Amino acid sequence: MLEAGTLEEAAALLARLQAQGLTLATAESCTGGLIAAALTAIPGSSATLLCGYVTYSNEAKAAMLGVDPALIARLGAVSEEVARAMAEGALARSGAEIAVACTGIAGPGGGSAAKPVGLVHLAAARRGGPLLHRREVFPGDRAAVRAATVRAAFSLIEALRPRQSFIRPE
Repeated sequence: MLEAGTLEEAAALLARLQAQGLTLATAESCTGGLIAAALTAIPGSSATLLCGYVTYSNEAKAAMLGVDPALIARLGAVSEEVARAMAEGALARSGAEIAVACTGIAGPGGGSAAKPVGLVHLAAARRGGPLLHRREVFPGDRAAVRAATVRAAFSLIEALRPRQSFIRPE
């Protein structure tokens, strides 16, 4: 279940993206589509959200997003490089202006000393613009990690949105 605050953030983000005519795609692993679900809970989201890829398995990351299986084998699915490749793949395949991706360990199992439960790598790419990465270790249970990942994804998308520049007359 998505919290009211998360849905309010989704609505505000969509309004800002729509005002600038920007489109969005998601590429999700540990959230299983929760980012797209938060966005599509908002009426009119289809004007902005073009598609969402739920690539839970390594094979899906390769087939749907073009992530190199050798990259996954070398670094693991939960890595900065794979998150970046997921965002780039979603951007290339969707036609959207912005793509956001996440891969992580939501728990309760699956963690290690090097990659603890709560570790999430997020990446966001903008067509003709930068590719941002964010590494987080979110506290809490599976639901808390996934919810925090959705909010972090919104933050990364927001960071890629062009800013208006205001020049004051002299």
